[in-house]
Amino acid sequence: MRILLAEDDSVLADGLTRSLRQSGYAIDCVRNGPDADTALSTQEFDLLILDLGLPRMSGLEVLRRLRARASLLPVLILTAADSIEQRVNGLDLGADDYMAKPFALSELEARVRALTRRGAGGGPALIRHGPLVYDQVGRSAYINEQLLDLSARELGLLEILLARSGRLVSKEQLVDHLCEWGEEVSNNAIEVYVHRLRKKLEVGGVRIATVRGLGYSLEKAAAEPAGAAVASAPASAIATVK
Repeated sequence: MRILLAEDDSVLADGLTRSLRQSGYAIDCVRNGPDADTALSTQEFDLLILDLGLPRMSGLEVLRRLRARASLLPVLILTAADSIEQRVNGLDLGADDYMAKPFALSELEARVRALTRRGAGGGPALIRHGPLVYDQVGRSAYINEQLLDLSARELGLLEILLARSGRLVSKEQLVDHLCEWGEEVSNNAIEVYVHRLRKKLEVGGVRIATVRGLGYSLEKAAAEPAGAAVASAPASAIATVK
């Protein structure tokens, strides 16, 4: 998952960047409104964390322009604790959530998880794909109830493939969602990530198909008998990816 952080406070921006990277997200950071607007209009992200007090162009204007382009990108706004009017304006312009400064990093990360789930189609916290169960809250994956040991890059790759199950995902799309600005990731590196993830999934019968020259897809899972239990999770908490 790739996040754009628009925050002019360098101390806060650096802290958020470090924390979210440790949680496995790719983070790009801008420090003013025009740079945020340019990034949003030219590149793809899975979430925008937007400070409303940006220099040179307010966060509200950045948000207004984003929604004017008919973008459905989830937006979490950051505001000063006493700026109630700004919060209301931000929500009216199409923000999905807000946090008042100062805030706890653990709460921000929980809201980030909720918004990225919503951006990926929402639904229950657990996604089922045959014997594979992915926990969107804990960002962990299981096959036949066994926890998979995935690197941050492999986890991000799995999230992208699950969100587009049965559809082709090009190497360029993978780079767009997995990598930060200035990060040099070759096609060979993407092939290595896919190869490593494929080996870990195939032991449970989950396959990543390669269409040479076009990209990759997570093959659709075979239908299971009604009432089959998966990973000891209640049926109401499971969403089947189709």
